[in-house]
Amino acid sequence: MHITIYTDGSSLGNPGPGGFGCVLLAGPYRREISEGYRLTTNNRMELMAVCVALEALKKEGSEVTLYSDSKYVIDAVTKGWLFGWEKKGFQGKKNPDLWRRFLRIYRRHHVRFIWVKGHADTVENNRCDQLAVAAANSSRLLEDSGYQPE
Repeated sequence: MHITIYTDGSSLGNPGPGGFGCVLLAGPYRREISEGYRLTTNNRMELMAVCVALEALKKEGSEVTLYSDSKYVIDAVTKGWLFGWEKKGFQGKKNPDLWRRFLRIYRRHHVRFIWVKGHADTVENNRCDQLAVAAANSSRLLEDSGYQPE
């Protein structure tokens, strides 16, 4: 079964409180996931959303189309930069913890990435944004243990 995933991340200040939202669609099934963090960045939340969404898949080798408005995530993968960063041990790159986490789960599936314009007419991407902002504004914020202040 083909799975469609939409993801978005948001931070209220960069750094600041942040959150992510994911919508997973497979046939008649729909799942929404979101979480908020006390102190993080927008890019971390964009990448965290992708990691969490892919980790939620139950069947290894899933065919996935993932939509995101994050050029940071989409370009790093589709333009191959990420694999060069990996070869160099992520030296000098931000968010190596999340990139390593992403690569572990990414390699278990067949993922095609599609960039969508943020805050446009993409219904599910807008839903992810709502989930992310609500999570960032939640009173139950987690600690983003991988966040490294500059």
